[in-house]
Amino acid sequence: MIRHSAIYRGRVVHDRRRPKRHRLAYRVFSLLLDLDELPALDRGLRLFGHNRWGLVSFHDRDHGDLTGAPLRPWVEARLAEAGVDGADGAIRLLCYPRIFGYAFNPLSVYFCHRADGDLAAILYEVRNTFDERHTYVIPHTNGGGEIVRQQARKSLYVSPFVAMGATYHFRIRPPAGDVRIAIREEDEDGLLLAAAFRGTRQPLGDSNLAGLLFRYPAMTLKVTGAIHWEALRLWLKGVPRHAHRPAPARVASSVWHDETP
Repeated sequence: MIRHSAIYRGRVVHDRRRPKRHRLAYRVFSLLLDLDELPALDRGLRLFGHNRWGLVSFHDRDHGDLTGAPLRPWVEARLAEAGVDGADGAIRLLCYPRIFGYAFNPLSVYFCHRADGDLAAILYEVRNTFDERHTYVIPHTNGGGEIVRQQARKSLYVSPFVAMGATYHFRIRPPAGDVRIAIREEDEDGLLLAAAFRGTRQPLGDSNLAGLLFRYPAMTLKVTGAIHWEALRLWLKGVPRHAHRPAPARVASSVWHDETP
């Protein structure tokens, strides 16, 4: 029985504060995939495929170590490196699916739980347009509460219009009836960029997938196109560029921490 995997339909907003104000917003949907439910999803849904072509699909090789190996062992290895104990419960990944075979995920978020259902850690898997990736591994140590607050020093070059000397501040409402992912990117002068996704839960089934394919048939292409279009707009506004600094490894990880409530 599929109980935890779901669709979250909502809107992405980016709001750059300086040196020129720049804002964008567009509608998207993400899938929350319980990694242990992927075989059942593959068998039970006509419009969804796991590690095979489908109108909507999910491929392990798009994430983790990029080899196509099962993701759960890869996540568990990152948790062990971070010293996270007891994270032996569900691992649920919030990401964009492939649509008609194509996907690009600027950010994929893994919610890692203990056996009792409590949240043990969050992994933030970031990808840039140079096909470089970095995973921020952040244990959750502040106990309960609806909002998880975490931070990490920026370790991957993402945009030519944002320098590397920055810190991410995450505000997360873990998936339930809705989900909220808010990120404030700050440098030594304060807030530079605020980005957020807020989505409302829908059951993950063929009828809902069909409706979303009708509304957003080119969503994943739109994500990539929007990145380049907004970069052109920033360039035309005269926002300074920063040279690409190659990542030290194609796939890397780092350990950060919760913020004080």
